[in-house]
Amino acid sequence: MNLLLDNITILPMGNEAKIEKGYIIIEDNLIKEVGEGAAPAGDYGKIIDGTNKVVLPGLINTHTHAAMTLLRGYADDLPLMEWLEKKIWPLEAKLSPEDVYWGTMLAITEMIKSGTTSFTDMYFYMDEVANAVETTGIRGFLARGMVGLGPEHAQAITDSIDLHNKWQGKAEGRITFMLGPHAPYTCPPDYLTKVIALAKELNTSIHIHVSETLTEFQDIKKDYGKTPVQLLADLGLFSHHVIAAHCVHLTDEDIKILADNQVGVAHNPESNMKLASGIAPVDKMLKAGIPVSLGTDGASSNNNLDMLQEMRTCALLQKVNTLDPTVIPAYNALEIATYNGAQALRVGDQIGQIKAGLKADLIILDLQTANMTPNYDVLANIVYAAQASDVETVIIDGKVIMENRIIKTFNEEEVISKAQQIGARLVTSL
Repeated sequence: MNLLLDNITILPMGNEAKIEKGYIIIEDNLIKEVGEGAAPAGDYGKIIDGTNKVVLPGLINTHTHAAMTLLRGYADDLPLMEWLEKKIWPLEAKLSPEDVYWGTMLAITEMIKSGTTSFTDMYFYMDEVANAVETTGIRGFLARGMVGLGPEHAQAITDSIDLHNKWQGKAEGRITFMLGPHAPYTCPPDYLTKVIALAKELNTSIHIHVSETLTEFQDIKKDYGKTPVQLLADLGLFSHHVIAAHCVHLTDEDIKILADNQVGVAHNPESNMKLASGIAPVDKMLKAGIPVSLGTDGASSNNNLDMLQEMRTCALLQKVNTLDPTVIPAYNALEIATYNGAQALRVGDQIGQIKAGLKADLIILDLQTANMTPNYDVLANIVYAAQASDVETVIIDGKVIMENRIIKTFNEEEVISKAQQIGARLVTSL
């Protein structure tokens, strides 16, 4: 079916100029044509009028733990390791596969309603996460969490192989499976060596937490005489495509290593702020040529999955940290949340821009809202003023997933009801 977005402001990204009033023709799951002015006459199956609206690439969340929506508000205002060991891990042990399905469905509901079209997830019971991706129509880059020091270290490798074989390329190509070793402090070198060999065998990417806290940085340095980044580089991890989450505590040598290996960095400013992990040197990484993207982390350390809000925080945090208001201007902030996300995941030839031949992953924002008025600069408004409620329409893989803020692929009320029931049960089980 052909879909026409007509009479709409277009932000293509990828250094392409804004189109004040133009059109986009979508055929099947691809963008067929992008143009300025009036759309050519044609037999369009559906036409969306873009008057007083702006269309941009869907937001790409490159690091989260989706089903942790079920732990939202459960354990706040604690340091990372105390938060994990005393609160999060004990409650996660009580989650069933069905819980993870509904927790992921809740996360996807929130992500779609705030303009996210792709997410990169690391968790467990990943069959259920893949089922949720297939059901909802979102795009997912999924990894089964692997803890080398845990009792399931061998099972995690077996599971990862099975999941890759079962789900890679499924859901009409919207599912990509990755390997998910948790972090260098939970996955010792001998275990990471096995993960690296498996990544080579499966020809797949690796998603890992790196240098999230100062404690991690200091402990790895003490144990191995190297920073976490240097340790991973020496093990050969970066010989494969890697998404490195956080990268808060980095030396100049670390930044050079990440740049030389084109490691995709997933910056999670709100989670890093809430857990007092520190401020990642985003400006330095960008200047070094590292594809820095944006993630929300899980909803128990954020506590939402709103990428519009995350984008604003990213820009403001870098400005105050460097005492330079020109750092991360609006265009670059939006680039980090869209184009850079695709580059970090190495799928820039598929998503991240509005360009003929790419997948039709697009979001439409309403410009006729109080917080988006006046509209002197649409870019500035999107980055500094937009709210999730301004996202009116979401198109993923050429399909209209949400229109007029109504999700079309599943029942939002059922998801919220199920998640509420699970939350009540978890609390009473403590």
